[in-house]
Amino acid sequence: MSARELSHLDWLESESIHIFREVVAEARNPALLFSGGKDSIVMLRLAEKAFRPDRFPFPLLHIDTGHNFEEVIAFRDARALELGERLIIRSVGESIRQGRVKLRRPDESRNPHQTVTLLDAIRELELDALFGGARRDEEKARAKERILSHRDESGQWDPRNQRPELWSLFNARLAPGEHLRVFPISNWTELDVWQYIARENLAVPRIYYAHEREVVERKGLLVPVTPLTPPRAGETVVTRRVRFRTVGDITCTCPVASEADTVEKIIAETSTATVTERGATRMDDQTSDASMELRKKEGYF
Repeated sequence: MSARELSHLDWLESESIHIFREVVAEARNPALLFSGGKDSIVMLRLAEKAFRPDRFPFPLLHIDTGHNFEEVIAFRDARALELGERLIIRSVGESIRQGRVKLRRPDESRNPHQTVTLLDAIRELELDALFGGARRDEEKARAKERILSHRDESGQWDPRNQRPELWSLFNARLAPGEHLRVFPISNWTELDVWQYIARENLAVPRIYYAHEREVVERKGLLVPVTPLTPPRAGETVVTRRVRFRTVGDITCTCPVASEADTVEKIIAETSTATVTERGATRMDDQTSDASMELRKKEGYF
C-alpha cells in the first residue's frame, strides 16, 4: 500500500503499533491496563496486530474499584478469556480492608483512590511500564502529557519536567524505582476510536449504545439511579434514552441523552459533539479545572 492510499486510521494504527513494539523492546516488565472500556478494547486490538500470532509480551491489569458497571466487568472477563491472555485484577476494596485507603465517608467515590491500589500493584508486580488508553483530547491535563510519561520513584508525574519526543524518538531510560506510563493512542480522538471500532468490527459493552435507564438531573448531568447513586431528596427519577460515552466507577460516571444505538449512529453523533466525553459525563472532573492534573501528579492513570 502506498503512502497516498493510507487512511488517517492506518497512520494512527501504525504509530500505535510502533509505540507498543518500541516500549516492549526497551522495557523489562510491562503490563497493559484493561478495564473493558472502549479505549482499552482498541488497545487490545492494536496489541494483537503488534504481537500476534505470539502471546502478548505482558499481562493485562485492571484496578477495580468494586463499583464498576456489571456489563463492563462481564465484558472485561469474557474478552480476556477469548484472547487467552492473563488478566491481573487488583481491588480498591482490598486496599480499604488493608487500611491502605481510608474513606472519609462510606458513600465516597472510590475513583480517586485507585491511585493507591495502582501504585501498590506496580511495586508488587515490579512493573516498569504501563500501557494505558488515555487520549489527549479527553481532558486538559491529558493534553499536556507525553506518549511516554515518566513517573518518579513515588509514581508521581511532573508536567514541568517531561522528556522531548522529537521525530517519534522515545526515551525509556529509568532509574531504580521509576516507571513509565505509555499512551499508544494519545494522538487519537474519540471519533477516531469509534471509527476504528467500526472498521475492525470490535464488540463493546452494550451500555455504550442507547438504552432506557432511570436517571436524575444533577448539576447539568444525568446521574444513573443505582444502589450506589440513589436519588437525593427533592430529585425526580425519570426514564430517559441514554448511552455512556465513557465507562468507569458508577459513582462518578454519567450517561448522555442519545438515540445512537449503532456504531454508525455513534460516529455521527460524536462527529457533532461540542463537549468532550469527560466534560459531559464525569462528576469527578466537575470539582475543579485542575482536578485531573492534581490526581495525575499523585500517580493517577
